[in-house]
Amino acid sequence: MTNKEPRLTKKQKAILEAATNLFAEKGYAGTSTSEIATKADVAEGTIFKHFKSKKGLLLEVVSPMMVKWIAPMVKKDLNKVLDQEFEYIQDFIRAMIENRKEFIKNNLPMLKILVQEIHFHPELKEQFIEYVGKDIFEKLREIVKYYQAKGQLVDMKADIIIRTVASSILAYIVARYVFLPEINWDEEEIETERIIRLLESGVIRKNN
Repeated sequence: MTNKEPRLTKKQKAILEAATNLFAEKGYAGTSTSEIATKADVAEGTIFKHFKSKKGLLLEVVSPMMVKWIAPMVKKDLNKVLDQEFEYIQDFIRAMIENRKEFIKNNLPMLKILVQEIHFHPELKEQFIEYVGKDIFEKLREIVKYYQAKGQLVDMKADIIIRTVASSILAYIVARYVFLPEINWDEEEIETERIIRLLESGVIRKNN
């Protein structure tokens, strides 16, 4: 099995770039192939020649992001956290928020597409689970058990704690950097501490 990827032509690159920008700006449903063709300066038929359909084009935009960037970055960050063994769960959460924030800033258009479309396209959800979910959940369970053993997390199923913490972090980051960047947010450190305070009223034990 080879790791070599097919070389893209200039037209394919132009189509993918145009689709990425338009999907991020207008959403998948709100973007037509004719608009993509116009922005890419190609004939509309060229899109179907190379990508078969608009859905095929969407998957070609998002899938490489999950395989090349999201999965490796998430795994790298979690390994970094495990290696550091933060004394307190609050410090672990601060580190994860910082890592995810920087990642989203650097990959905003494609991440916006993923967030907008993953609920509407089972193929994207399946790929996300395949490339990101399987290994990551096992490592997150290790982290939960580690902090439970230290008495810093409540006695609750690990998956419930993971969902609670992850949804709090992702809801803030996606709202701030993807959907509602124009809102007058407080400084990032203040927003992060608010998330931690909220979690301390649920899954984190205070006075560690």
